[in-house]
Amino acid sequence: MLAALPLIPLTAALATLAIPADGPRRLVLIAAAGLHALGTAATFAWPPEPAWGGLLALDALGQLFLSLASLLFLAAAIYAAGYLRHEGSGPKRDFQDGAAFINAPERIFTMCLCLFLCAMTVVCATRNLSVLWVGVEATTLTSAPLIYFHRHRRSLEATWKYLVICSVGIALALLGNILFSVAFFDPSSPLASMDLAAMLPRAPGAAKPWLRAAFIFVLVGYGSKMGLAPMHHWLPDAHSQSPSLVSALLSGALLNCAFLGILRADQVLAGAGMADFGGELLVLFGLVSLATAAVFVVGQGDYKRLLAYSSVEHMGILALGVGIGGGAAFGAMLHAVNHSLTKGALFLLSGNILAVYHTRSCHDARGVARALPVTAALWLAGFLASCGSPPFGIFVSELTILKAMLAGGHAVAATLFLVLLAVIFVGMSVPVLRMVQGPLPPAVKRPGPESPLAVLPPLVLLAAVLVFGLYLPGPLTAFLTKAAQTLAVGG
Repeated sequence: MLAALPLIPLTAALATLAIPADGPRRLVLIAAAGLHALGTAATFAWPPEPAWGGLLALDALGQLFLSLASLLFLAAAIYAAGYLRHEGSGPKRDFQDGAAFINAPERIFTMCLCLFLCAMTVVCATRNLSVLWVGVEATTLTSAPLIYFHRHRRSLEATWKYLVICSVGIALALLGNILFSVAFFDPSSPLASMDLAAMLPRAPGAAKPWLRAAFIFVLVGYGSKMGLAPMHHWLPDAHSQSPSLVSALLSGALLNCAFLGILRADQVLAGAGMADFGGELLVLFGLVSLATAAVFVVGQGDYKRLLAYSSVEHMGILALGVGIGGGAAFGAMLHAVNHSLTKGALFLLSGNILAVYHTRSCHDARGVARALPVTAALWLAGFLASCGSPPFGIFVSELTILKAMLAGGHAVAATLFLVLLAVIFVGMSVPVLRMVQGPLPPAVKRPGPESPLAVLPPLVLLAAVLVFGLYLPGPLTAFLTKAAQTLAVGG
């Protein structure tokens, strides 16, 4: 079963490249997303055995992020059917300066989408640090053409910035893997592989200085891909220039894959009894990311960049929760779920707004409640959820992390956490409320009824976030607890 999961999107990629017609190609994309989601769900009922000679092995951490990636891809694939029909492949008016651009061929776009899912599946379904590194590199190569979909000078700039920064980060992560192998070097008993199953039993005897150096390289390397400040500079450009469904996958799924790379390294430290060292660094980068997001959210005039900086904020919260440990680690796992669902919905909704207003400006996209009433209601709900307002799930996860911080004596970090969250809430509320309210601009014509393909996926995602704010099912709580305990004990 586990071996088939990467093969489903890989086969679909080849099929979408071969199929000449747009309609059947979109059906293949949705079918592949559905089959992948069913296969991922089946891993909960029938825990899979390791596959590909042990290179693929699923634990609670990998299963969590694989489920989020699969669910978001299914939502994005359904949304893509309407989005691609609207976009077509002809010249389009640019959203800011009126220059013409031409969208990439749809078959290349859908092929890269499927390959992107294949790469993310490999990242989530392995406990081998080398295979994980290859998978993260593959996510970069397969997602870069998606960012460049509009083939405009700004999308080209965003794509190159993404490739350069993330490639440097991946190179640093590779050095981290090499240093891990040095830390475990023993001529009398060579390390069999970079798999956690081989590393964790020997972690207590590994060389501590090399482990520290290895974790720093991995944290900075994968942190660049995760969007931790100050290595986040690719993220606002890539998120704002990508098609909205791609932005949803980048924010809700790709960042989690890079985060998983950091968590795997943190597991090695925990196994070596050095969890405090990794925790202190994660808390530091978490607070820096929150502060950076607070600075750039205030006064932000581009609503897609606004959502991108919100992702920087939430990546900081994830790092902070894992760094604090204990109950905060459970809160971080819950926060990963809530953030992925919320941000995926918000980016899909931003695509609906962009299709009608043809601008990313918060000042020009006014009166959304009059033009797109369903989208406006979901947009407002998504904003409240993203800012941690009750009764949405992010409120519960942030409160869980805060309680653990106070219980653990991290009063200074907790104070900074609350202050920065308040600044971000105020900074986001001004442009979002301005967009929802007010009269419809004269140049914008009121569209017809909103397409179910455009509103149903974000509606389902936000409904789940609302449910998780009101009630956490017992099986979900047990599963997230298991994932958090995996971090605490190192595996």
